[in-house]
Amino acid sequence: MLLIAIRVLYAFICAGAIASLVQPGSQLPTIMADHPFGTFVGLLLLTQLVTFVDCTLPRKRLDLISSIYFGLLIGTLLTYLLTIALGPVLPPDLRTVVISLLAIALPYICISFLLQTKDDFRFVIPYVEFAKELKGGRPLILDSSALIDGRIGDVMDTRIFDTELLVPSFVLSEVQDIADSNDKMRRTRGRRGLDVLAKLQQNPKVEIRVYEVKGDDLEGQTVDQRIVGLAKRIGGRVVTNDFNLNKVASVQGVDVINLNDVANALKPRYLPGEIMRIRVMREGESMGQGVGYLDDGTMVVCEQASGMISKEIEVTVTSVLQNSAGRMIFGRLANAPVSAGFAAR
Repeated sequence: MLLIAIRVLYAFICAGAIASLVQPGSQLPTIMADHPFGTFVGLLLLTQLVTFVDCTLPRKRLDLISSIYFGLLIGTLLTYLLTIALGPVLPPDLRTVVISLLAIALPYICISFLLQTKDDFRFVIPYVEFAKELKGGRPLILDSSALIDGRIGDVMDTRIFDTELLVPSFVLSEVQDIADSNDKMRRTRGRRGLDVLAKLQQNPKVEIRVYEVKGDDLEGQTVDQRIVGLAKRIGGRVVTNDFNLNKVASVQGVDVINLNDVANALKPRYLPGEIMRIRVMREGESMGQGVGYLDDGTMVVCEQASGMISKEIEVTVTSVLQNSAGRMIFGRLANAPVSAGFAAR
């Protein structure tokens, strides 16, 4: 509404200024002085052409405008300095031609250079946000697995990460394709990802937006490659649950936040020799093993517990296996004798 009010005010100001310009007694060309009403309408339409262009280009980029501005400024300055330096050397008949060519070529070269390298010159081309400041450090780029997993919403509620979340447009398209799948399981996972995104957008604690990526950007690459390429281009970090994307991004020097690693880091530590209590849910893959789970979902494999399904037992921790895929705890029945095979393990 404020923008509409400004445009209406601009139109009234233009109309008043043009009306005072075409009033009798003003110094205008004869053809304009003879047709004041036509001149008024024509000039008013000409001024409103600016408003029309403004409406047709709603998504403007301040870095693009800054690049053009600084390119013109630096090009004009270089032209002036070269004119002073070359003035005494150039023949009089070539001076005007050389100065004209410099005035045309140098601003173009400067603008082209800054447009191609604007991401490397942020100290020269400032980014200004009038609505709100970008909080925290580098932005976090979410992939489809992080949205579908859903834990990113709980993590952001804790305010551990005080930075902007970006959902690339091609990731949103991938989640939408999953939500439209004929497979019921995939369709459910896709809809959950869209629900998580909607909740994040409604959360006042979270700064999140869909990052539009042009169709020709990173064309012909997989979604994982496009995520890594986008992170490298904007200096962001990737948030994912995908083990393969984690490895690919790490190899290419992109920082990755794996939600499984975050969850594992916050789980209570169990050391060999400690005793825990679990309910045996099923038999394990090896003979004699029973499998149970902690409240946080950690799998516990207990030797000599295959015959105690549905019973609560005490387990002595013998070892812990932890990686990006999750954590597994191995143990044996508390106060049970150690078998030769288990001792060798």
